[in-house]
Amino acid sequence: MKISQHFRIEPTKEQESKLFHTLYLCRKFYNYSLEQRIKSYQETGKGLSYKKQQNMLPQYKEENLEYKAVQSQILQDVLRRLYGAYKKFFAKEAGYPHFKDKYHYYSITLPQCTAKRNFKKEGYVYIPYIGDLKMIVHRDFDPNTVKTINIKYHAGKWYANLSIEIPEGKTENITKYVGLDKGVKVIGATSDGKIFENPKWIQNAERRLKRLQRQLSKKKKGSKNREKQKKRLQKLHEKVANQRKDYLHKISYRLTEKYDAIFVEDLQVKNMTKNHKLAKSIANVGWGMLDTFLEYKSLKKGKLFKKINPAYTTQKCSRCGKIVEKDLSVRIHKCECGLEIDRDINAAINILHEGLRQLAV
Repeated sequence: MKISQHFRIEPTKEQESKLFHTLYLCRKFYNYSLEQRIKSYQETGKGLSYKKQQNMLPQYKEENLEYKAVQSQILQDVLRRLYGAYKKFFAKEAGYPHFKDKYHYYSITLPQCTAKRNFKKEGYVYIPYIGDLKMIVHRDFDPNTVKTINIKYHAGKWYANLSIEIPEGKTENITKYVGLDKGVKVIGATSDGKIFENPKWIQNAERRLKRLQRQLSKKKKGSKNREKQKKRLQKLHEKVANQRKDYLHKISYRLTEKYDAIFVEDLQVKNMTKNHKLAKSIANVGWGMLDTFLEYKSLKKGKLFKKINPAYTTQKCSRCGKIVEKDLSVRIHKCECGLEIDRDINAAINILHEGLRQLAV
């Protein structure tokens, strides 16, 4: 399993100048490649494949000498991004690919790397033609497990996003089981009665984000004041995202330390987010991120993480099995059998029962 780890980097002024120039060249190459695809379709009725454009890359570099300072792998990734944009368009998941301006191209990717070449100097990451970039290494990682390196500029700061292969731990001696129900009103509830509340800072941050967004909309487009306001908004978005990530890391750590097997609902978040109000709540809680953290921490520690069918887990009585229908506003599950329990805990117990049933099969 691959996970992503993010580290701040602190380039020198010379390195930062090279990074910005590389971003400019990659954006220029993306727009050129998109133009070539459009032109090919208009003239022949056929587009250009990723493979054809990749084969044209050496000639492009020969004719445009400024690209000698950009590694071919990075430019190949630019072509992969364009291919991905077309793939989403044909799958009706996005609109037709558009040309990028400087505000919409802010990262480069090195798709192949080695510990010997890219992490030869401790505390630094090496990018060809740019040099050794100083990293703020706040958590340990094994350079031999890094598969790709993405360098990103965001809210006035630079980051190295490392795609890391997690080695699988050995699963044995499973004795402690738990079901986890992910909620909207709360982050989640466990089958043994633990509730992880939705922190108040999310609501507070939302109010601040709305205020900054309103202020931004009143600023004149292209003005320095608008750019300053945009940076303030980006910084707050980044702060909230980091707070949410940290909180979910703590929850997933506690669960994977305490239990040997964790069962969660296999929720199709993509379909659920078509409801815009629900989408906002799901995004704030971070269901997908929590699942990812639980999965890779379980894998690393030799624990079992399993997703189960969510059908009727909320409506079903965990004691007698009767279906008790209720909408989101009803927070207590009450059944004729006498069971009266928090709805999320009831659902978590049902998730645990289904997980254990599947294990027995």
